[in-house]
Amino acid sequence: MLVSYHLLSNRGNRTKNEDCIGSYEKDGEYCFVLADGLGGHEKGEVASRMVVDTAVNLFKRTGFDEFYMRNAFEIGQEELIKRQVAEIRYDDYKSTMVLLCIKENMINWGHIGDSRLYLFQNKKKILHTLDHSVPQFLVNAGEIEDKDIRNHPDRSRILRAMGIEWERPKYDIAVPIEPEKKMAFLLATDGFWELIEDEDMVKCLKKAKDVHEWLKNMENIVIVNGISRNMDNFSAIGVFVN
Repeated sequence: MLVSYHLLSNRGNRTKNEDCIGSYEKDGEYCFVLADGLGGHEKGEVASRMVVDTAVNLFKRTGFDEFYMRNAFEIGQEELIKRQVAEIRYDDYKSTMVLLCIKENMINWGHIGDSRLYLFQNKKKILHTLDHSVPQFLVNAGEIEDKDIRNHPDRSRILRAMGIEWERPKYDIAVPIEPEKKMAFLLATDGFWELIEDEDMVKCLKKAKDVHEWLKNMENIVIVNGISRNMDNFSAIGVFVN
């Protein structure tokens, strides 16, 4: 199994970047994590860094064991809540998170919020994670189509996030799969996937000679499509498995 990857993060037209990305490789096991501090909340950039650092540091200690995915979300949540209590800032320190882990016989991912993971196989889109947002709820109810999410007036209304108190876990963890050749993964904040159609992701994948070129070509499309907007921060991680 050969794994290659590339990471990018851009603050867009904003004064600060509230996205955070990270990765770590240990003994042939890989961890990739991406987070987006929620807009409109102070300390968003701190929250995203906290959950990424928590996930990466836990991976450094334990590797990709059977408890890692759940613990990365649970411990990250605990750290944000502790910070809110310590500083009496209960409306702050909130973030999305997407996590992808790979080892020789297993791939797994999890997410919370509206940052996404996409899976491509043989240069075809297989799936993307379902946002924890109002438009995604409307898609699930059959009221709008998936393609309508990008321009929906309630696009930014998030229903679940790290740093929001929960009585039971609010993150989703996928059923693990086995690695196969010609797999590609994209982890992306909403500032990235909102400005590039799924079809263009596939077109860029088909033309790219490596994962760096894939992300660079998609980034160019995101930038062009964001010219007429007050571009949000945008971040992405691309991973090839061959």
